[in-house]
Amino acid sequence: MSLIIAGRFQTFPAAEAAAQRLFNNGFVEEDVTLFFVNPSGQHARHPIGGDVGTDAGASAAPKGAGKGVTIGAVAGAVVGAAIFAVFHAPLLVSVIAAGVGAYVGSLVGAMSHTRKPKTSAQAEEPMRHAGVVVAVHVSPETQGQAADALRAAGGVDIERASGRWKQGRWSDFDPLQPPHPVGEFAETRA
Repeated sequence: MSLIIAGRFQTFPAAEAAAQRLFNNGFVEEDVTLFFVNPSGQHARHPIGGDVGTDAGASAAPKGAGKGVTIGAVAGAVVGAAIFAVFHAPLLVSVIAAGVGAYVGSLVGAMSHTRKPKTSAQAEEPMRHAGVVVAVHVSPETQGQAADALRAAGGVDIERASGRWKQGRWSDFDPLQPPHPVGEFAETRA
């Protein structure tokens, strides 16, 4: 695994200026790369889009739907039986009432088991923000120099990562992984 220092910039010109600052500090072109990170939820990790297969707030909905079907079918059957007994309606009315009850119960049950998504302030881990990332393949001796150069060029969310660096780029970058701030590494340089 390679040691990587990266920083986020708002625009490509700002990122390019940061890369030039790195080149001026002795880093070579094959050790510096720029790429854009989309906003959260827009990384198209699935065929229909999005970053995750299921919304975390809806993970318990199938369980709620199952409970709702049972309760709704029983309630619908009771209503259907009462209609059958009071109005001497055909038995088909009881079956239809049970079906409608099951359907409505499944909807109510599923909705009652969904949660509101956490806001970014409530999130357990820091999110990776959208922007242009400048990543630098570094050694333990040059990581502080790279972090300082990115910070001086206006970079934010300066991070330290361990990843694969192939053919001049960070090949296993995962936009869903939160950044690991470089703060404590920039102060303790060799």
